[in-house]
Amino acid sequence: MEKSSIKRRSFLNWFLGGGVIAWLGTVSYPVFKFMKPPEIPEADQSQVTACTFAELKASENKYKTFKFGRKLGIVVLLEGDQLRAYEATCTHLDCTVQYRPDLNILWCACHNGKYDMTGRNIAGPPPRPLEQWQTHHDEATDNIYVSKGEEV
Repeated sequence: MEKSSIKRRSFLNWFLGGGVIAWLGTVSYPVFKFMKPPEIPEADQSQVTACTFAELKASENKYKTFKFGRKLGIVVLLEGDQLRAYEATCTHLDCTVQYRPDLNILWCACHNGKYDMTGRNIAGPPPRPLEQWQTHHDEATDNIYVSKGEEV
């Protein structure tokens, strides 16, 4: 009688070891899938209504923040009823910027970041300028529309 090269004990060790590895995989896969958040696509919007011109003019600091998809925007009323709109997230640490009419700048309170009225960073730690958006005032409805593309 010829001896088998695989003994019963070593076969059981391999079999049980494979079972343990399979069990670890079935337990860890859902845990890792749960920890990774799903990708949420941004809604395909090319234009939003920020506010009405009357609301903006009546506001104390002459600016309003609004949502543009998942981003936060800011629309500012300057001298001579000029409108400017920017992404309202500071490029340093994603804090929200606000308009300072006394200094005529956009200001981030987190680390004293300052932007001029073209969105260019002029002081503080912000590494790049704010994204400037296009504005359009529809006098018939008094709405201020903001878009990321060309002039409306």
